Amino acid sequence: MLSLRLAALNIDGVLLNDTFSPVIHHFIVSRGGTYSAELERSIFSQPQHIAGRLLSAAVGGDMTGEEALAAYFEDRAAHLDRHPVTITPGTHDLLLRLRGAGLLTVCYGGLRKDHFDHHLGRYADLFDGPGYVCTNDFRPGLREITEDVFELRPAQALFVDDVARVADVARELGAAFVGRPSDFVHSHQRALMREAGVRHLISGLDALDDGLLHRIDLEMRSDTLWSAPLSAAGQGMYA
Repeated sequence: MLSLRLAALNIDGVLLNDTFSPVIHHFIVSRGGTYSAELERSIFSQPQHIAGRLLSAAVGGDMTGEEALAAYFEDRAAHLDRHPVTITPGTHDLLLRLRGAGLLTVCYGGLRKDHFDHHLGRYADLFDGPGYVCTNDFRPGLREITEDVFELRPAQALFVDDVARVADVARELGAAFVGRPSDFVHSHQRALMREAGVRHLISGLDALDDGLLHRIDLEMRSDTLWSAPLSAAGQGMYA
């Protein structure tokens, strides 16, 4: 690789299945709120205390942020009983591919490290540095991961995420980005990523192959990674 030194992979929605979008949608509509792209943009990839306040406001503001967050996690626990967390097909091969390309690799997300240990601990030896970075206190955490954890410049990092707000921040910082938007029927992330100028959207991890990695690496050097003007990102709990 000529430019890239680090691949940072979001956990929920990229390496694990999306167990957040369906729960956030259900939380809002089941309590009489209206789900929209702007609401989704505002909530996803926020610290939990902020997301709690936004969830409360979305359903009328009768709960405190803490109460809304507690209710959200109760809804999520019920959802996981019906739809357990699963590892995304192709995860192991992708980790081997990134290592073969000479990239340091790390996982990140908004939940605590025990979430990573429980679901991806079998692959811990394929990650570098701390293995997993919990970004809840500094979401979305791109600068902190690159500069503070790995002592690299953002332009040396590739982020793979399912949230468009992360794409906006990657572009602002000059980092590379690949989107894996949720296939949840009510998700707006694919459209929001297009608005953000994301050129590379993948459905499966196999699509992030050696050819695409090298293409992204070259596009970073020629400043052709993005396809449209940067969107006016709303402030946006999501792993």
